[in-house]
Amino acid sequence: MTRTSMVPGVSGDRNEPEPGTGGAAGHRSTGTQRSRPPWHPVASATGHPSYSGVFPRDERAAGEARVMVATVLAVWDLPRLVADAELVASELVTNAVRHARGPDVGMTVTRTGHARVCVAVTDGSPLLPRLRVAGLLAETGRGLRLVEGLSRDWGAAPCARGKSVWAEVGTG
Repeated sequence: MTRTSMVPGVSGDRNEPEPGTGGAAGHRSTGTQRSRPPWHPVASATGHPSYSGVFPRDERAAGEARVMVATVLAVWDLPRLVADAELVASELVTNAVRHARGPDVGMTVTRTGHARVCVAVTDGSPLLPRLRVAGLLAETGRGLRLVEGLSRDWGAAPCARGKSVWAEVGTG
């Protein structure tokens, strides 16, 4: 069931990544990759550990979001959540790329329990998502149904620069 609710907030940066470490602490760019904003640990309003990043709103954003989720979950030793959380992140970011406006998409991954994470995606559109019934031959329109099926709960809330769509994956 869709709920309009606040997502775990971010109150500021801390523990900036060490230069050149790659992985969950930061990204290195090579000559063939585009330079992208780093994702990094942040302090959440709830006190739970979080990582936050910003991706250009283009066709590569969903792949970059999957890499971020997989790496963060590896840091937190949560391999059982990787497949579901990657798919949830990919669907939420893809929706933001397709339906929102603005140059970028934000994503925060917050550990909300022993074996539970919240993936929150922000974009520049104030329009909240809604579940659709996709036609039998439709190639789109099933993403939020996947998110609903893979998550404990999900929802959307207006925020200062548009909206935040979030989903909680895992148990505990």
